[in-house]
Amino acid sequence: MPKIKLPRNSPSIDMTPMVDLGFLLVTFFMLTSQFRPEEPVEAITPGSIAETKLPEKDMMLITVDKDNRVFFTIDGQEHRKEALKLMGQQYKIDFTDAELNKFSNLSSFGVPIGGMKQWLSLDGSELKNYPQPGINVTDSLNRELFYWVIYSKRQALYNIAIKGDRKASYKTIRRIIDILGEHKIYKFNLVTDMKIE
Repeated sequence: MPKIKLPRNSPSIDMTPMVDLGFLLVTFFMLTSQFRPEEPVEAITPGSIAETKLPEKDMMLITVDKDNRVFFTIDGQEHRKEALKLMGQQYKIDFTDAELNKFSNLSSFGVPIGGMKQWLSLDGSELKNYPQPGINVTDSLNRELFYWVIYSKRQALYNIAIKGDRKASYKTIRRIIDILGEHKIYKFNLVTDMKIE
């Protein structure tokens, strides 16, 4: 008896659910990702062999560039706003609600408190290109960085990190460590690059 050959049908796979899943994943990652805030200066950090990673949230970052200018960053818009309000009370500077809101949307700054109102009055491109002189840490009477740390620590339990450029002077970094010591803060991170051997 002759064999009957059945026609072969190739299986069909409906790809619509896979495409939907792909777009849902892309949308999820786009909506949940946090972009790294723009830093006002680039600090080329020294190398080390430590593998400890910095936490991604609740950070207080003190950056020192190669010219020994000090910049300050804290996480949280409401925390930034409240810290500036308290700094204004400390130095008798009255900040408007618009200035407080604008400051809360900025990530990092290196402007002395005396020039803060002028800095906040600038537009977007002027604000970005404004030459920030840095927060003074050597003036023992003014103690701006000391008060920034106090009023920021009142807002949240921050993980503190110092990011110093390779060419920053030891004296400036040491002064920042001393200021943290005045607050009884002895646990902080020094940001470094991974040394490749």
